[in-house]
Amino acid sequence: MDYSATTPIDPRVLEAMKPYFLKNFGNSMSLHSWGTEAKEALEISREKIASLMNANPKDLIFTGSATESDNMVLKGIVYANKDKGKHIIVSAIEHDCIIETAKWLEKQGIEVTYLPVDKYGIVDLNTLKKAIRKDTVLVSIMHANNEIGTIEPIEEIGKLCREKDVCFHTDATQSYGKIPTDVKRMNIDLLTCNAHKVYGPKGVGALYIREGIEIEPLLHGGGHEFGLRSSTVNVPGIVGFATIAEIQKKEMKSEATRLTKLRDKLINDILKIEDSHLNGHPTKRLPNNANFWFAYIEGESLIVHLNINGVGASTGSACSSDSLEPSHVLLAIGLKPEQAHGSLRLTMGKYTVKEDVDYVIEILPEIVEKLRKISPFKKGYG
Repeated sequence: MDYSATTPIDPRVLEAMKPYFLKNFGNSMSLHSWGTEAKEALEISREKIASLMNANPKDLIFTGSATESDNMVLKGIVYANKDKGKHIIVSAIEHDCIIETAKWLEKQGIEVTYLPVDKYGIVDLNTLKKAIRKDTVLVSIMHANNEIGTIEPIEEIGKLCREKDVCFHTDATQSYGKIPTDVKRMNIDLLTCNAHKVYGPKGVGALYIREGIEIEPLLHGGGHEFGLRSSTVNVPGIVGFATIAEIQKKEMKSEATRLTKLRDKLINDILKIEDSHLNGHPTKRLPNNANFWFAYIEGESLIVHLNINGVGASTGSACSSDSLEPSHVLLAIGLKPEQAHGSLRLTMGKYTVKEDVDYVIEILPEIVEKLRKISPFKKGYG
């Protein structure tokens, strides 16, 4: 129940990758036959991954992770456009790699607007329109939130940014391969995605950069990836990424329908627990995401007890699960710190079945009741 943290690799992906570890192991920059084989695999993979977002393959570069891609966007756009302005806009519920990069840029003299969201986590277009200034060089708003699953009105946001002549980036790490993503229809200038959130290998990311967008590289060296990301590319990982992109293109729609039914059952039954609340939009959310907060209990204890019972879950994003600070996403949608501390994220995947959902629904009320009886948050509870 923690598929948003990472996913198991699809067996078909593993099979596609194997030859590129052993037989076709060449460096894609080499001129001999081993290198040209790797180069061919790289370019075929680029086409497959770009196809799932309706992008020109030449506008896609490979990175080591979504975190690297997001860092490259914020830093690269700022430094490439330093003559135009020094203001960027990010939503208040972005992933930590966006928020922390924005904070770092503030130390370099960049002005950052952290755009508020409503109680469901949705950005208001009028608020965004007012926040855009003449010296704004970038707007970065994620496609779907990694914690609460809310899906943003990306097409409308992109249209507004295009009208204002401001670069628009969306972090599609949680949405790519799960729900439709079309960079042309959605007016996207830059898009981040990776493989391991969607049954591909870890350590492989991609960044779409629309033709004509000026961006400064983070890494300099041998001129790989059109001179934008020097480093010997991870050919086996990229082949795996492309294989899952091809699979998801065929299976995404039916899988989203299946997961939505499981998600809705999970939400409807868990909300029968006294003093339980749904985080995020009730319908405009990822098919696999259900996020709650429970009054009078502490989320980490909930996770421990679920784990004892064989259920993996989280209280927020995996990247910050060691932190004792309340989730900035939950605070941004209006929860008080003590409410945010009582949160639970349940996320499903292609190997989740109805019996798994039934099991969680069966054991969770007992765990909540047990924790409330010993809770220091409400004196005399139970």
